[in-house]
Amino acid sequence: MTGAAHAEPRHPAAHRPVRIGVQLAPQHGSYGAYRDAVLRAEDLGVDAIFNWDHFFPLTEPLEAEHFEAWTMLAAMAEITERVEFGPLVNCSSYRNPDLQADMARTVDHISAGSAGTGRLIFGTGSGWAEQDYDEYGYEFGTVGSRLDALAADLPRIRARWDRLTPAPTRRIPVLIGGQGERKTLRLVAQHADIWHTFTRLDDMARKIGVLHEWCAREGRDPAEIELSTGYTIRGFGPLLETDAPARLFELGFRLVIPAIDGPDYDLSSLRPLLEWRDRMNGA
Repeated sequence: MTGAAHAEPRHPAAHRPVRIGVQLAPQHGSYGAYRDAVLRAEDLGVDAIFNWDHFFPLTEPLEAEHFEAWTMLAAMAEITERVEFGPLVNCSSYRNPDLQADMARTVDHISAGSAGTGRLIFGTGSGWAEQDYDEYGYEFGTVGSRLDALAADLPRIRARWDRLTPAPTRRIPVLIGGQGERKTLRLVAQHADIWHTFTRLDDMARKIGVLHEWCAREGRDPAEIELSTGYTIRGFGPLLETDAPARLFELGFRLVIPAIDGPDYDLSSLRPLLEWRDRMNGA
């Protein structure tokens, strides 16, 4: 890809409302504290709640409490009533793609409740945490090989959803995380309903241009893809930069996801973002 030097830097997002999510890190605290944080976040009014798919803490202390993603997502499906939720992101390397599809379909049904429509967002990616692979016996490979495996997995997941009985309650939205221009953004153009990236703000317009190039090649309308970003508990992400909400809005981002760590899960940082969302949506 050339970098789309002449591409329009803004993403066609005028029809989408701003949404605020939160990634609650499943580390450094008890399950009870995590459960309480999920319920508090829903009560505050967030639109989506995410965990992550790792097996060990990502920040100090590295020997602290940590919980597995998908069993926790099943619990989130049961205890919440309104919010969408999912992994940010599932590591496709850790599970057979047909099993991933069945797990996601099941969690989708758990979350449907009396409304009849599930709330799972299937966030996925190729994986990167080498300790997870080494400790749990998965082949680490290379960045390229893991992305190639993800490319093979995604059609199988969709195909399995079409074959399961009962089927998912809705067309489960797929979120793909990453920013690589040769492989990841092509997968976004082919498969994603949501693209999540931690690209720096100064580089974001160019990345959007690359995504639009891939959409043109794949026959995809880029307006179908929601843009998502935020920041991580490891201290990076464009939402931490100066004037980030306004700049992200102008670029077309409509899903903003800050990350909050345990053990206390202080949600106070969500309030100004929720107020900004309501202003932008005319509430």
